[in-house]
Amino acid sequence: MEKVAGLKDTQSFYWEKSREPHFQRRKQIMNEVPEVKKLFGTDPLLKYKAIFVLLLQLAIPVFFLPENPYLFALLVVVVGATLSQILFLAIHEITHDLAFKNPALNNVLAIIVNFPIVFPFSMAFKVYHAKHHWHQGKEGVDTDLPTDEEALLFKGFFGKLIWLVNQILFYAIRPLMVHPIKPDKWQIINLIAQLVFVVVFYQLAGIAGFVYLIASLFVAGGLHPIAGHFIAEHYVFKEGQETYSYYGFLNKITFNVGFHNEHHDFPNIPGSRLPKLKKLAPNHYDHLYSHTSWSKVLWRFVSEESMTLYARIKRNN
Repeated sequence: MEKVAGLKDTQSFYWEKSREPHFQRRKQIMNEVPEVKKLFGTDPLLKYKAIFVLLLQLAIPVFFLPENPYLFALLVVVVGATLSQILFLAIHEITHDLAFKNPALNNVLAIIVNFPIVFPFSMAFKVYHAKHHWHQGKEGVDTDLPTDEEALLFKGFFGKLIWLVNQILFYAIRPLMVHPIKPDKWQIINLIAQLVFVVVFYQLAGIAGFVYLIASLFVAGGLHPIAGHFIAEHYVFKEGQETYSYYGFLNKITFNVGFHNEHHDFPNIPGSRLPKLKKLAPNHYDHLYSHTSWSKVLWRFVSEESMTLYARIKRNN
């Protein structure tokens, strides 16, 4: 792995000539621990968990929204943003086809769980996220990577802080600029279903309800502790390592997304079984650097000079 054209710590991305690490590790684990195949498949509880969080996030603005602005803000930050992040990560699981064996049923569920996010993103996310997995780090294809313009503009403590606060906007807009795709039928269905939801929800919750959902979305994608997973997963905190896991308690409510090396090695294993994967193949995971706190990751990202938007691995092949 090498840096190009600039100072090692701040002025350029890492460039890697070899293939992403998960392909080879997956082959090794499959050869050494064939029983890992028993972990493949769907999570029968995933659909129920996702629908429960969906209904809870919609019930709050319809039945329990406080008029006091301070209580409203507290509700958004503590409850709404947390539920929004859980919904994001439920959609992540569902778009890996881990709720049903039938891909179409997974698509329908993802579209429904998308409702409280307000903007129709689940079916486009499914396409872009698959590219992130199979072309990890490839410039112009993996839209999880920040652009050169982002890295140049958002530097220093306050620059990175501004970027973090608005992180959800960059994740939404970047794919349209870096790697636009032609909408397929599922993305069109996603859009139509979301428009219908918006009309119905407005009748039930009014403008205040939308303010709650949008504010929850914005906080969830910014400085919320769970949002630390966006930075923790692939920003280079140890040279030579491309993907990072987090094994803390927040995995309990985030479908074990913190087991990120494990997830990239085996995206067809549900999050609920990733801890079993780690136990089956300790020689492949226990030596890797892992995070102890997503909140600490956010603080390190904005406060350490060596941590910049350039701290990502890119490849051309």
